[in-house]
Amino acid sequence: MATGEQSWTPSRELAREPYELLGALIDATAERRDGGMPRHTAGALLWRTYAYWHTLPMALGWALNRRVPIMRFGDTVFRLSDAGVTVAAVAVTTAVLPGDPHAGEPGTAVVPDLGAVIREALLDGQGPLVSAIARLTGVDERALWGSTAEALAHPLATLAGVLPGEPATTIPELLAAVGRPVAGLLAFTGATYRRVTCCLSRGGAEGDACASCRLSRGGAEGDACASCLSRGGVDGACASCRLSRGEPADVCASCRLAGNPF
Repeated sequence: MATGEQSWTPSRELAREPYELLGALIDATAERRDGGMPRHTAGALLWRTYAYWHTLPMALGWALNRRVPIMRFGDTVFRLSDAGVTVAAVAVTTAVLPGDPHAGEPGTAVVPDLGAVIREALLDGQGPLVSAIARLTGVDERALWGSTAEALAHPLATLAGVLPGEPATTIPELLAAVGRPVAGLLAFTGATYRRVTCCLSRGGAEGDACASCRLSRGGAEGDACASCLSRGGVDGACASCRLSRGEPADVCASCRLAGNPF
């Protein structure tokens, strides 16, 4: 929760055209890397951070006890931090199911479907920013929603030892309950998952790819999504680029990984 001791900015300001504040945050993200990074990569990495912290409470609430804290867009604020950006709220409503012992208490909303509530919260609180980042950077919206899908899955996987259930069951169950816009953006093999879309991290920093990277099953450095998405679908992208035709940015049409089922 946001306190008066720190300076916070309403997240709605990031979605206000002509997106000057959002553009400044993306540029600041690019400057965090020595030598900078392409603007589309910075936009994708900024979103990965923002989406994670906004999504995390909903994922954990659902997994722990089916009590989901909802931060409406108008109640969400942010500030710069060592992590890049920190997200907080000035008000939270906890969505609970009808049989919950706390149903009807102040600050709760009794709902029949928690998945639908999370979906509405994502569309309300993240949808405007996904659209704005896509317009500013050329990154496909589906790729940005991929980071939200992973933000739902990651805490359930990393905290599996203290959460009820098994990740191999709970993560697909949560994503299926939420549905669009995150459905189908993670692929599962037993207890492990991989992204279907590229988060562009390989274009923003050196080192090994994340465990969920769709490229982790092989492929030379030059075959990586980040290398072909470095143009971001703007500034004269190759004729074969899927982004240049407005198609989903899984991989470009010429990528050797195109059609890979993971």
